[in-house]
Amino acid sequence: MYIPHYYKNEDLNEIKAFITQNAFGILINQVDGKPWATHIPLELEEDAQDKGFLVGHIAKANQQWRAFSEPQEVLCIFNGPHSYVSSSWYQEEEVPTWDYIAVHVYGQLKVLSEEEVMQSLHKLVNKYEKESKNPISLHDMKPSTLKQVKGVVGFKIEITEIQAAYKLSQTRPEDHAKIIEELSQKENAGSKAIAKAIKEKS
Repeated sequence: MYIPHYYKNEDLNEIKAFITQNAFGILINQVDGKPWATHIPLELEEDAQDKGFLVGHIAKANQQWRAFSEPQEVLCIFNGPHSYVSSSWYQEEEVPTWDYIAVHVYGQLKVLSEEEVMQSLHKLVNKYEKESKNPISLHDMKPSTLKQVKGVVGFKIEITEIQAAYKLSQTRPEDHAKIIEELSQKENAGSKAIAKAIKEKS
């Protein structure tokens, strides 16, 4: 994606934390010559050599997976908070803008075996059940219930490139205090999160 140099984030640890915290991403590839996108959890994993991977699965009813057998690079998009920024908050006249955080991840996709898919599903469920009042475990489910794994296609994406845009009014440091104040007063969570991010980066 297009990222002006002052908005580019190259702090890999920060980017990994962002992906982990915003793991519900968008998987994009080409299906019959047309871009195809699916919104799914994409979990970040690393091997012993610190090489990064994204692991996920989609329904077999989703024809996107039929292109997985082709040697094809895929794109995964992770969206963070975003907010409109009014130029009425600036000391000097300027057009308004939009602040946001977004990460694009490119990689080579490999289809997982049914056993590998089940392992990834156990990890996924255990991760998100931690905050449940009555956490469930796939270990406690009947084999007949778990047969649903046959209805999904699991995959692992070897990460080849990461592009991270953190557009946080970096070009207007003189206006940060006012921007943070105004965004903090907004009702929506995105504006408040952007205010916090600007403050942390200032």
